[in-house]
Amino acid sequence: MAQKGVQLDRETISCSICLDLLKDPVTTACGHSYCMNCIKSFWDEEDRKGIHSCPQCRKTFTPRPVLEKNTMLAALVEQLKKTGLQAAPADHCYAGPEDVACDVCTGRKLKAIKSCLVCLASYCEKHLQPHYDAAPLKKHKLVAPSKKLQENICSRHDEVMKIFCRTDQQSICYLCTMDEHKGHETVPAAKQKELEVRRLNIQQRIQEREKDVKLLQQEVEAINGSADKAVEDSEKMFTELIRLIQKRSSDVKQQVRSQQETEVSRVKELQEKLEQEIAELKRKDGELEQLSHTEDHNQFLHNYPSLSALSESTHSSSINIRPLSYFEDVTAAVSETRDKLQDILREEWTNISLTVTEEDVLLSPPEPKTRAGFLKYSHEITLDPNTANKYLLLSEGNRKVTRMNQQHHSGN
Repeated sequence: MAQKGVQLDRETISCSICLDLLKDPVTTACGHSYCMNCIKSFWDEEDRKGIHSCPQCRKTFTPRPVLEKNTMLAALVEQLKKTGLQAAPADHCYAGPEDVACDVCTGRKLKAIKSCLVCLASYCEKHLQPHYDAAPLKKHKLVAPSKKLQENICSRHDEVMKIFCRTDQQSICYLCTMDEHKGHETVPAAKQKELEVRRLNIQQRIQEREKDVKLLQQEVEAINGSADKAVEDSEKMFTELIRLIQKRSSDVKQQVRSQQETEVSRVKELQEKLEQEIAELKRKDGELEQLSHTEDHNQFLHNYPSLSALSESTHSSSINIRPLSYFEDVTAAVSETRDKLQDILREEWTNISLTVTEEDVLLSPPEPKTRAGFLKYSHEITLDPNTANKYLLLSEGNRKVTRMNQQHHSGN
């Protein structure tokens, strides 16, 4: 008995919101106690409605009560803490503020596990058992716990609303059909449920179509992203190709200029040598002319041997004069390279163009427009010799037809 008394004390000093020992306990006008912060938080949520209620008995208070600390409960909590007693562990079977409570339980209510649409009540596991055992109750419709069961009761006749009035678009009970809804178009609530199911199916199809639209939008984004990347990558590659051509152009220019400098230097060196030889010959000619005017025979004989000797002349064969086509071979080679590159680009451009237009980005493939596109679907056609005209001769594996002047007979 003593142990039972201690358990009762624990439950008394426990907050039904946090299920822990009361902290700064306060008591409402209906006699239930809570932690001050717990009940304040609960009522803060209800401030929007303007009505404040007790989480246990649902009694309402208007305006919001001003609560004071319950000194007696606070002293009791402190005393039990000193003796080492703790609040009972949180029992998740009890109904909290947001749970549906059992309508049969008394005192602290347990959570409901089912609601009955016939009884319009919610039951915990224990009090639901008769609906499984009693034959009349087995026919009742059980659903997930709901706080809106009273919405199924006619406020005027206190009867279950099992009929839907299409005229007024609202649920009614059978007594409503005899007075204010008399003569209205009505259907059983089950029919309305059927309509709701159909609407649910339609809404589900809408969601599926919206999902498909979203997928298509994602496909559009993927197409755009892929196209942007293809343009960016192709621009980079064409830029590299242009840079390579520019480098080759610069190399050719540098080589031509270098060779030009070498050749000009060679020719100028030979030209200077010839000019020096000409100058020497002119000097010799002048000396000989002066000597020819000398009348003194002895002086002539004395000076002539030293003037007659000439240095070795440059042979004309060493002067290699090319025709006026020094670097035309280079121009021809560059021209040939250009023509080859143009042919490659022209051929590859066709492939690139076909690749771009054949990208599988549409729901259905486009009709081919080029010979290469049509050849993708080509098949060899063979003719049946058994059905061919007698004036037609088939050959090359029944793929070639020749018209004959006379009938021919098959080997069959």
